[in-house]
Amino acid sequence: MCGICGTFAYRDRRPADPARIASITRVLTHRGPDDEGTFIDGELGFGHRRLSIIDLSSAGRQPMETADGRYCIVLNGEIYNYVELRAELAAKGARFASQSDTEVLLQLYAQEGPACLAKLNGMFAFAVWDRKTKTLFAARDRFGIKPFYWTDRDGVFAFASEIKALVQGGPRAALDRQGLADYLTFQFCLGEKTLFRDVRKLPPGHSLTVSLGKPPVVTQYWDLDFTVDPTHTEGFYQDRLRALLEDAMRIQLRSDVPVGAHLSGGLDSSVVTCLASSLADNPIHTFSGGFRDGPQYDETHYARMVAEQTHSIHHEVFPSARDFVDTLPRLIWQMDEPAAGPGLFPQFFVSQLASRNVKVVLGGQGGDELFGGYARYLVAYLEECIRGGIEGTQEDSNYVVTFESILPNLPQLASYKPMLRQFWQEGLFDAPAKRYFRLIDRSGDMRALFAASADDLADGYRPYDAYEAVFNEGDSRSYINRMTHFDLKTLLPALLQVEDRTSMAVSLESRVPILDHRIAELVAGMPPMIKYKGGRSKHIFRKVVEQLVPAKIVARKDKMGFPVPLNEWYRQGPVRDFVRDTLLSRNARERGLFHTNNVEALLDNERAYGRSVWGLLSLELWMQAYLDGPAAAH
Repeated sequence: MCGICGTFAYRDRRPADPARIASITRVLTHRGPDDEGTFIDGELGFGHRRLSIIDLSSAGRQPMETADGRYCIVLNGEIYNYVELRAELAAKGARFASQSDTEVLLQLYAQEGPACLAKLNGMFAFAVWDRKTKTLFAARDRFGIKPFYWTDRDGVFAFASEIKALVQGGPRAALDRQGLADYLTFQFCLGEKTLFRDVRKLPPGHSLTVSLGKPPVVTQYWDLDFTVDPTHTEGFYQDRLRALLEDAMRIQLRSDVPVGAHLSGGLDSSVVTCLASSLADNPIHTFSGGFRDGPQYDETHYARMVAEQTHSIHHEVFPSARDFVDTLPRLIWQMDEPAAGPGLFPQFFVSQLASRNVKVVLGGQGGDELFGGYARYLVAYLEECIRGGIEGTQEDSNYVVTFESILPNLPQLASYKPMLRQFWQEGLFDAPAKRYFRLIDRSGDMRALFAASADDLADGYRPYDAYEAVFNEGDSRSYINRMTHFDLKTLLPALLQVEDRTSMAVSLESRVPILDHRIAELVAGMPPMIKYKGGRSKHIFRKVVEQLVPAKIVARKDKMGFPVPLNEWYRQGPVRDFVRDTLLSRNARERGLFHTNNVEALLDNERAYGRSVWGLLSLELWMQAYLDGPAAAH
């Protein structure tokens, strides 16, 4: 795990500035405190910060060049199948100077060029310079586990692992209005957009090429195919999924440093912990967190249940309201952009705890998006039951839903009455895109707080249009598949941004084995009635792991998702003062984005688990960190 950056003057070929490369690299020190390196070749400059995980020797240093000097690479991430790729290359005559996965990727690229991406199993963002053709090639992993941001200003292409490295020392940071419109609607940005004007992110599963005299060209190299193969039985899918889960864990346990696991007590992290423990040579360390503000904010007893079964060395942390006040401004700076939810706060403390004991940690990220773990999927399934009962099902037998099948699972919706109330009042027979939008749109709560609507903020840009284009991509007829497709393309990268920043802030490598692309491809091709059978969330996943984890974990219907007791904290003590001082500050008032009176009224009336105050607080702290002050653009 590392931090990478670089510049390329592709238009006028001005020499790369070593001081500029050094300053960008320095901002990324937290991503790689073990070593640093630079590479300059005329108009091209690379910088690298190293967190040593595989091949701890100096032979694994970056930037790394091929023996003939033609190619140079900087890599952030891990290529998990590097052992197999190395053997394949060696059989063709390749010789290696190190044991690192970086050299394997470099030699693979030298042989196959961009086509090498199809062979990679890993989390990665990398850039390769071809000295002969004066071409820069970059790519990001299939799900966006590792970040890659870039700018193109006056013919100079620049990239970095974090936005803060790109904006420091350069042109003044300015707000992207379309990005803000997305944030008000979803609490994350769609597509290439960020909240910074002129700063883009390379989308997951995409590559980028820049050549002399030619601006950047972005190309998609991978996407999920939801074409269903109805010929396989549920038993086939169970066997294949079990084998892939075990193999993904096996290759992701490869490391030359200690490995641990996040353990929340939920199904996904419990599966990861149990699998890792069964394959590891020694007891692993596990890390959990909670809050002492009530049982609804603490599931550490579930985590302990798994820790006891696996005989892990278990650690816990309980952040406080004072911790929230003391760390949140710094965390928002670390994030680069406002966070999708307050879960980044406890996640940071668990990562900090892990970093004191191990250098690599495994987590369960991705299970909800792949297998349908969110309550809104059950709402949608119920909706299809009702609509199908009235209209008759509009899909073939692979997608039929029935009331009888869903009834045992309805208690999961006990805590989602506001969502259900909206569902009953609006558009049961609307197009699927409109129905799902109502389940994820956050602009309703935010609308009264802003001086302009999300659409007006961006001069007519409509976040719904961008959402609908993603939702309707492909030809899947399944409502559930369209929902998971959208979440995998948009929500998941936002959550992975939190995963990356909270771990990298403490120089910890975070791996997410459930997001092995082979697992995702298998699940995408399953008939929806198998993976979400009877409205039972994660049906196929539960069947596969029910003998692996404690029965009480499989049977849980009280999923928490690491809730933060913000409602209690907003009303008293240091958090109340901090939130009011932030949102009612002179800067916030003079910026003119918020209706101050409505914001003040909200502070005492936020609904349980509401996200409006959080959305405003995260946004305002971000603007203070990046837009205010003498270097900010107004």
